[in-house]
Amino acid sequence: MRNPKFYNAMFLRVLFGMLLLLVCALLIFKTFYYNAFLVGLFVIIMLVEMYFYLRKQLQFYDRTLNSILKDDFTTNFPEENKKDNFKSLYVLYETLKERQQDKTSKELLYQSLLNNIDTSALILEKDGDDWNIFLMNDCFSNLFKVPKVSHWKYLKNYLPSLCEEIEQTNFTELKSAISIKIEEQDLQTFVLQTSRTQTYNKEYFIVLLDSIQRVIEKKEKEAWINLMKIISHELMNSLTPISALSQNLLQIIDQETLEEDDFEDIKSSISTIVNRTEHLQTFVDNYRKLTMLPTPTKQMTPINALFDDCLRIMSPILKTEKIEVVNEIHSSRSILIDKNQMEQVIINLITNSIYALKDKNEKKMFVSSYTENNRFFIVIADNGNGIDKEIQDKVFLPFFTTRKDGAGIGLTLSKNIIEAHGGYLSYQTDEDKTSFVICLI
Repeated sequence: MRNPKFYNAMFLRVLFGMLLLLVCALLIFKTFYYNAFLVGLFVIIMLVEMYFYLRKQLQFYDRTLNSILKDDFTTNFPEENKKDNFKSLYVLYETLKERQQDKTSKELLYQSLLNNIDTSALILEKDGDDWNIFLMNDCFSNLFKVPKVSHWKYLKNYLPSLCEEIEQTNFTELKSAISIKIEEQDLQTFVLQTSRTQTYNKEYFIVLLDSIQRVIEKKEKEAWINLMKIISHELMNSLTPISALSQNLLQIIDQETLEEDDFEDIKSSISTIVNRTEHLQTFVDNYRKLTMLPTPTKQMTPINALFDDCLRIMSPILKTEKIEVVNEIHSSRSILIDKNQMEQVIINLITNSIYALKDKNEKKMFVSSYTENNRFFIVIADNGNGIDKEIQDKVFLPFFTTRKDGAGIGLTLSKNIIEAHGGYLSYQTDEDKTSFVICLI
């Protein structure tokens, strides 16, 4: 807002000029002294009125522009100033007010989103050579027991190891694991990921932290929940008919006399109970296979001989299904494995490929191996229907299967065998090929 002294000085200068003109007029026109005085008085009054009018107009302009510059839109635009001279100013004021409200709404939305994610997030804003904390989400504050401080130097008092790790990189982008001690607790390992971004005139540094233990626990919990759903489904599929048939048998036996149809019902019910009991027994045996896997008895085995034996075993069904096998294993390299267990894995993966190729006109299976970074890889792929996105996170889950005659333990058992060998089993899927990859370290 402009200084009121400016308007007072302007008024005094105008008044002094008018008085000077009036004195000159009196000296020149002495005979018209009285009329000149009245004219001069009228001019002075008009100038005073004009001064206060202009002053009011300019002050309103100053107040409005000052509010816009400070993003202060708390006051309403006066009704009498929404037209005529101030119409454009009113449109500008309302437009900027709406944009500021929209910006505030989006900031609240983004802050709410960040506060509701499970990842610890910290956003720093560059201020000269220092960094201010632009935003710290609730997960970060709660996990590390840190108040929402406003400056980087204050955060260093609470999390010196994290701050030192970031400062050593000079606030550049990185992704690594870091161990942080929270208060008096033991060291915890986190995945640290940072990035740097710049807007028109601001620079920001984003820090994301995920607890490895928490991620593992979450995945384990999800796996257990899915496993219990499948086990519950299997148990209920057998226990429900067994319970219903048992009650039916009790009702038949309670009769005073039994007819021939009753004996047929008893025979049928007992037969169904036996079948469902055998199914439960198989289910339990499969579970024991998963939980009681014997320790591998390893010996050096040529990779080409291993696959020759597996393909010879599977040859009849491969011919029946008219599947072309592209064998790209030509190495005579020997690997340290339990041959029987590894055959079980490869035969299971080949069987899965056969099932995936069932509805294809052109059926192809590819087997290959290669060495990379001192690790040995075995790949079994096919051009089948692939793995639907909806079940990609469940393929290694015990007892999960999409096959009517499947037990749902093949891939889980194969994964356990490979892990017992110190490796891992994974899969890759794209538009025209699905590959299961065995990695042996």
